[in-house]
Amino acid sequence: MHELSVASSIANSVMDFARKHNAQKVVEVTLAIGELTSLATEQLSFCYHTVCKDTLIDGSSLSIEKIEAEVSCSHCSYNGAPKMWEGAFHSLEVPTLQCPECGKGAEAVKGDECTIKNIKYVE
Repeated sequence: MHELSVASSIANSVMDFARKHNAQKVVEVTLAIGELTSLATEQLSFCYHTVCKDTLIDGSSLSIEKIEAEVSCSHCSYNGAPKMWEGAFHSLEVPTLQCPECGKGAEAVKGDECTIKNIKYVE
């Protein structure tokens, strides 16, 4: 479960930010998470709230904005949604880095990010 390590890293970054800005309380954290990260948002949210217990970010709300995947193929010049791997996990589709047009390897243009987009806090 890599959601726990990601949630811990996010919580540490938010706490560092809060300390540097003399925050009394963090109210809300907004994340931008790409489809290619394969992060399960419900598990990430659960882990975030668990690792935040008894800290100055305990009780903060977590908003997650999903970033759709986009790939670019240098072989056929395709730009757009990636090829999906159907039925990979219990009938869920999983995005791949395979070009849906020519089948060769493509490069991620969007959808591989996991960033803290916004932090709301009280001074």
